[in-house]
Amino acid sequence: MTPSHTAPDRTRWAALTVLCAGTLMIILDGTIVTVALPRIQTDLGLSTGGLAWVMNAYLIAFGGMLLLAGRLGDLLGPKRVLLAGLALFTAASLLCGLAAAPALLITGRLLQGLGGALTASVSLGMIVNLFSEPRDLRRAFAVYSFTGSAGASLGLVLGGVLTQELGWHWIFFINVPIGLATVVPAVRLLDARPGPGLRRGADVAGALLVTSGLTLGVYAIVEHGRDAWLAALLLAGFALRQATAADPLLPPRILRSRKVAGANLVQGLMVAALFSFQILIAQYLQHVLGYGPAATGLAMAPSALSIGAFSLGLSARLNARFGERAVLTAGLLMLVLGLAWLTRVPVHGHYLPDVLPVTLLVGGFGLAVTAVTTVGLSDATPADSGLLSGLFNTTQQLGAALGVAVTTTLAADRSSGLLTDGGSRLAALTGGYRLAFGVDTALLTAATLAVLLLPRHRRPAPAPAAEPPPVPGRSAAGQRTR
Repeated sequence: MTPSHTAPDRTRWAALTVLCAGTLMIILDGTIVTVALPRIQTDLGLSTGGLAWVMNAYLIAFGGMLLLAGRLGDLLGPKRVLLAGLALFTAASLLCGLAAAPALLITGRLLQGLGGALTASVSLGMIVNLFSEPRDLRRAFAVYSFTGSAGASLGLVLGGVLTQELGWHWIFFINVPIGLATVVPAVRLLDARPGPGLRRGADVAGALLVTSGLTLGVYAIVEHGRDAWLAALLLAGFALRQATAADPLLPPRILRSRKVAGANLVQGLMVAALFSFQILIAQYLQHVLGYGPAATGLAMAPSALSIGAFSLGLSARLNARFGERAVLTAGLLMLVLGLAWLTRVPVHGHYLPDVLPVTLLVGGFGLAVTAVTTVGLSDATPADSGLLSGLFNTTQQLGAALGVAVTTTLAADRSSGLLTDGGSRLAALTGGYRLAFGVDTALLTAATLAVLLLPRHRRPAPAPAAEPPPVPGRSAAGQRTR
């Protein structure tokens, strides 16, 4: 069975469910580890730097390989790449769960990142090819966006409960049955569209340059500038490679589109702030307020509910009524207000006045992520859907990795300075978190200003009441416009 624009409606939505299930497993793993980090550090005897690589090995492998994975999806067919990614991710999760030494865990996390890249790189493109009607596409993007954004928050809840009740190994073991349950229906339901084959070129050299450059870049941030010059040299080599290669990993023409470039910039800044927020608020709750893993996860549950309410309940209708640019701006302003609220968190804080309002305002992410996804992928064609999907997911993962590296490093430095000046441990930690939340607020403010780069929404010509407004970049009949 090969769901497409002409496939029965039930089949297409079932295929979307499979894609969302695979995405949920991968997104959950991006945050489910967060609450368990203190337990992992104690059990495996990890240093602070080693603990950071439990997160960064996943994020960098994921983000660094997404462009190559998207290209492979175009060359080999998206279904083949997605199934390979799900299989690798599931096997790597088993390896992480069995890890009894730091090196084995970090290796497993790296392999999880590679599997996640293969899966995520083609998922958005497959959704674009499944739904041609603007109304259906908006609904599909809303469901997919909710899966990713709420899944990240749910990972905190699930990670806390599993870590406290069963042990940190189970945050990885739980992926094994989920992965197997996703692969089986994926074989039957997803589009088997073939690609032209590897003879067209996959630019492995470009992938190695960007991945090694980004890895060294994050290392340089954590180590206060060490080897930054080498990271810059590798990334410059990647840019030169893309400008001169016959079949580049990221054709420069892609970024000439205001929609694509602007949407990726906005998303990168937004995700950098939001992923950093999730890690830092979990640490504030545990290290300052004294919450356990399960309580920390439950404290973050309102953010998942808020994101779900906005992304599933409102985003598609608001995008159709006011345009993606207006909805994106509104969502970002909610996030700016929420993160600015955290810049004043007290040492002896309380959940209701100091944290709960923020978890509700984070619902703005449900509006923003749906709108920016629609803008960034609305003009994708079957020939480049894998590339655009890979680029979009690359921006997301690299934004997360860089956001975490920058803010956690700044927070640690600020805390160390306050301790040196004679402050108490709790006051020093809180001062570091305040600074990091201030940086997150600045990133979201920059993302709000970057919305100005996006083309303005153009209201469609009057149409019969039953017809939905077209998605920007498509005609009312759902055909792609040139």
